[in-house]
Order: sequence, then C-alpha cells, then structure tokens
Amino acid sequence: QVQLAESGGGLVQAGGSLRLSCAVSGRTLSSYAMGWFRQAPGKERELVAAISSGGITNYRDSVKGRFTISRDNVKNTVYLQMSSLKPEDTAVYYCATKSYTYEIVAGRSDYWGQGTQVTVSS
Repeated sequence: QVQLAESGGGLVQAGGSLRLSCAVSGRTLSSYAMGWFRQAPGKERELVAAISSGGITNYRDSVKGRFTISRDNVKNTVYLQMSSLKPEDTAVYYCATKSYTYEIVAGRSDYWGQGTQVTVSS
C-alpha cells in the first residue's frame, strides 16, 4: 500500500522560509515523478512544482526563484524548500505521485498525502 505523509507546515511571517517534506512508503521513489500541489480556501487546487524520476523540475510561474523541489531517493522523501514566502502562498500543501511528470501536471496522480497547512502572515 502506497502512503504519502507531508510534514513541515506551519505559521511564518512574510519573507520567511519553510521546508516541507513528503515521506513515501510502499513505492520506490526513484522510479516515479512527484509533485507538490496547494489549495487555498475557496480556490482550486494548483500544481506548485514537480520533479521527474530523472530530477527534471517544473514550477508554476508565481513560485519560480522562491521554491525548490528536490528528492532524496535513499530516504524516499521529496522536499519543497520555500523562501521569500508571501501571504498568497497560504494554503494546504499536498504531495502526489505518478509515473511521469506529465501525468502529475494533468492532475492524474494516483496517490496523495493528507496535506500540511502553510500560513504566511503579512
């Protein structure tokens, strides 16, 4: 059974940093793409960043230069380093997995975590 568990969320002031972690069990991470999504109250879920099994990354324009997605295949964990946080980054952040990045971008991930809340105060 594949399980994803996010951690690292919290309350931070604007301009601050957080690092989210997504621990994956039941799947060998090195063979799969991973993505981070977020959903703010009253808004649709959106893709924040994705990383292929080969380490190629994609970011939504609003987080480019501020967020970095990375993976540790030994620890079977994916990270999202968030810097220069803005109030508009406030959301529940979810990690997800699928075989290929294009499937994650298309919203076809087959496993999701439970989410971790990130709140950025102004």
